[in-house]
Amino acid sequence: MARQLDEQIAGRFPVGQRLRVLDVGMGQGTQALRLARAGHQVTGVEREPAMVTAAREALAGEPEGIRERVRIVEGDGRDTGVHFLPGSFDLVLCHGVLMYVEEPDALLAGLARMLAPGGLLSLLVRNADALAMRPGLSGDWAGAFGAFDSVSYRNRLGLDVRADRLGTLTDALAGIGAPLHSWYGVRVFTDTAADDAEIPADVETLLAAEERAGRTDPYRAVAALLHLCGVRG
Repeated sequence: MARQLDEQIAGRFPVGQRLRVLDVGMGQGTQALRLARAGHQVTGVEREPAMVTAAREALAGEPEGIRERVRIVEGDGRDTGVHFLPGSFDLVLCHGVLMYVEEPDALLAGLARMLAPGGLLSLLVRNADALAMRPGLSGDWAGAFGAFDSVSYRNRLGLDVRADRLGTLTDALAGIGAPLHSWYGVRVFTDTAADDAEIPADVETLLAAEERAGRTDPYRAVAALLHLCGVRG
């Protein structure tokens, strides 16, 4: 996904431009720190105390110049209007968050308002059109059958959460003034790998295959996750 995001940044912004980035649901700060290392000014929003602690600890291990480019705000992604002025950011990330939000329309509209004209909105969501793939490939035929008409699933943390359909999000992005510009699949081939699986020796080939599949039909349509990029008009 990082490669996909970098492709979108390179195609939309001048080389060397330092972007104002908002990472909503920043987790332990993986993407925030990566973008800060690239020279961008990053604000992360996170509501889970454990994740905030992990992000602060990760940030503390960075050089001073990078630490100065990252701000962490404890709060809910649905309250961006409380913390920031509209149009304050060139890039807004919301990765792995929508599945925990029962009614995401208000969150999406708030994120779009944070974007400056021409700004990029990056979403990572669970693909509701492919919910039958994981149980089916694992031999859980009843689970696969039950997933065809559902947008609900139980994640690896044991939580019952929600997935999104590409068509529904395409309409939603158009409605909030940040229409879909590009989309990719994420975890096309590797979704059923165990969490503790060892990194293979040919990991670069694996990543190249995943990246190719993530931008190629019909493979991307059955990816576990969708990476959608909308652009503020």
